[in-house]
Amino acid sequence: MNLIVERTDSAPWFTNMNSIFRALGFAASNYDWFISDIETNYYGTEFTSEDQWISGDTLECFITENNVQFIWAVFSAFPKETRFPVENPPNALDPGYWSGTEVTPQLKNALFEIVAWDSSATILIGLPDAAIEKFRAAFPDTKSLISAANQENS
Repeated sequence: MNLIVERTDSAPWFTNMNSIFRALGFAASNYDWFISDIETNYYGTEFTSEDQWISGDTLECFITENNVQFIWAVFSAFPKETRFPVENPPNALDPGYWSGTEVTPQLKNALFEIVAWDSSATILIGLPDAAIEKFRAAFPDTKSLISAANQENS
């Protein structure tokens, strides 16, 4: 099942990845990440707007040490030490999200995908069931992405 959270009082803002990972019940350091389509309120040398591979340890340090709002970004999770050339990086404006059907992560073999969508929503694609349950407990306003897309399309 894919999820979207658009309204919540459970986080300082919808696309605070530190809050998202806590709600999922796992650490960013459990995975390696390809992050693409990045726009944030953070400007620094250790994290840029360029599409990039980043270790889970580095991502976890970054999101816990910096108060960052991701306005746009696609976080694609992979098993640790996974790296390959990415020819077509994931895009936060993927129309598949709003198709009203179940979608999968945009990068082949990604375990799951977390999308910061215009600083007004967080979209979760392909999460394990245990993470879905934890996330819904932390963010009770979470909806199925299919039902949200069908509401948008009607």
